[in-house]
Amino acid sequence: MTAETSQTLDRGLRVLKLLADTDHGLTVTELSTKLGVNRTVVYRLLATLEQHALVRRDLGGRARVGLGVLRLGRQVHPLVREAALPALRSLAEDIGATAHLTLVDGTEALAVAVVEPTWTDYHVAYRAGFRHPLDRGAAGRAILAARHSSGTGPGYTLTHGELEAGASGAAAPLVGVTGVEGSVGVVMLADSVPERVGPRVVEAAREVAEALR
Repeated sequence: MTAETSQTLDRGLRVLKLLADTDHGLTVTELSTKLGVNRTVVYRLLATLEQHALVRRDLGGRARVGLGVLRLGRQVHPLVREAALPALRSLAEDIGATAHLTLVDGTEALAVAVVEPTWTDYHVAYRAGFRHPLDRGAAGRAILAARHSSGTGPGYTLTHGELEAGASGAAAPLVGVTGVEGSVGVVMLADSVPERVGPRVVEAAREVAEALR
């Protein structure tokens, strides 16, 4: 801690991070131990966070992340979208296909940014806000592959006809971005994805990841 920082705010943020890392919540005693402070301090922190709906406590007294964080989270998508647009525009123009940034939203893949090429006669209509299961389509499959990746393989995922008949997709996961799980990809009307597209999508995903760090 420095003279310019708030110890109380720091502890409150640490509480939220600890709760975000567990599925079953934490008791006051557990939080007290992890934070290295007494239980009275923890009670005050939780009471303040509860007032802002950032924390909730169940009947057993275990604290969990509250629904208030969702309101904060909604503001993340515009920031992520803005950071990703330059790389998506470059990808769309280079490949001549619709480029997109997709993030995990629960058990679904959510397209938060979409850029269409300006010079093609036709392309796949793909809109921001489009949702689909994580296990269908290149965008979702790339995210799932990254969860179990050993660091080998091409680094991108190819699919055909899983979300739209006649359309093929290529996507690569965002890597090394804390708190953001997603992928960058393209979708095109083709029976197969040209060989150069996979590596180009990986490059775009790397550019977006760097912009978000």
